[in-house]
Amino acid sequence: MTSPALTQLVMLGTGTPNAEADRAGASLAIVVGDTPYLVDFGPGVVRQAMAARQQGVAALSPQNLRLAFLTHLHSDHTLGYPDLIFTPWTLERAQPLRVFGPPGTQSMTRHILQAWQADIQERLTGLEPANSSGYRVEVTEIEAGRVYQDALLRVDAFPARHGSWPAFGYRFTTPNGIIVVSGDTAPHPQSVEFYAGCDILVHEVYSQTGFQTRPALWQRYHASVHTSTKELAEIARRVQPDLLVLTHQLFWGQSAAGLAAEINQAGYNGKVVSARDLDVFQL
Repeated sequence: MTSPALTQLVMLGTGTPNAEADRAGASLAIVVGDTPYLVDFGPGVVRQAMAARQQGVAALSPQNLRLAFLTHLHSDHTLGYPDLIFTPWTLERAQPLRVFGPPGTQSMTRHILQAWQADIQERLTGLEPANSSGYRVEVTEIEAGRVYQDALLRVDAFPARHGSWPAFGYRFTTPNGIIVVSGDTAPHPQSVEFYAGCDILVHEVYSQTGFQTRPALWQRYHASVHTSTKELAEIARRVQPDLLVLTHQLFWGQSAAGLAAEINQAGYNGKVVSARDLDVFQL
């Protein structure tokens, strides 16, 4: 990797499938120097990137949105995919979008391009001065292991526990430190191994207190595919990241401060932040 450049973690969307007015769909960016690397593309992803740009993260101009890593195919993580393909193209991105994701990503991409074929043809053959490459998508369907490397960072994927289909988390090794993104997941037997040595751990979570109020069918679901504050406290206690950033937070009546407090009360005394949209953390 090249000499150290500023590394920023930008929380573009910290929401869940719940349509919260103050939280966009799941997405974040790891920005090294002036190069952004997206993880997931929930609803509103490009406009959130533009909002972050207006707040000072210049690298998140739409034309720069060229690399993305998808954790899994759930709609709250992918509804912004057409936005990510087409909006930067209309704003003169010339390079094809590169997407790394689980099996099924290629099929989803093909169907999106088919669904918007009339738009593509009108822009290419009508009066609009559109380029012929910026809407294209180069998909790499991944397995666990090293999935990407360039002069600025390395990206390793590891399996997540999130239902019956392939799902992943990602480990970004940057010049300034390591950022791990859990993806949506229940605790994995190797979670501590996957997260070991990270400086920032970005992890999904649900309120253990709120969980007790949920119907039995929903308790069964969430306990099988997500991580409680109690479980995350134990994981973080063993991993000891410099910073634990909570995202994809299911509050169920609890406050953001209360969610972080649940983790501390469950035995983890490190720094915990309940992330909000457009929060920026620096390595």
